[in-house]
Amino acid sequence: MIYGYTTVKEMSVKWGIAPRTIQIMCAEGKIPGATKFGRAWAIPTNTTRPSDGRVNTGAYKNWRKNGKEKLS
Repeated sequence: MIYGYTTVKEMSVKWGIAPRTIQIMCAEGKIPGATKFGRAWAIPTNTTRPSDGRVNTGAYKNWRKNGKEKLS
């Protein structure tokens, strides 16, 4: 690998997430400085993990049922 860059596999071990997730983040441009060489991604070693934008508070749990009154 190129000096100053690392692979998707090494970053998945470092960040504790799946390699495929990192590949998707690279493709979407969420990891700054990530470049693609053929089929492999080169990620800068000093890059921080991007924030996860998913909601995990449970605020949307049963969102279809909330606000609806029973018809019976």
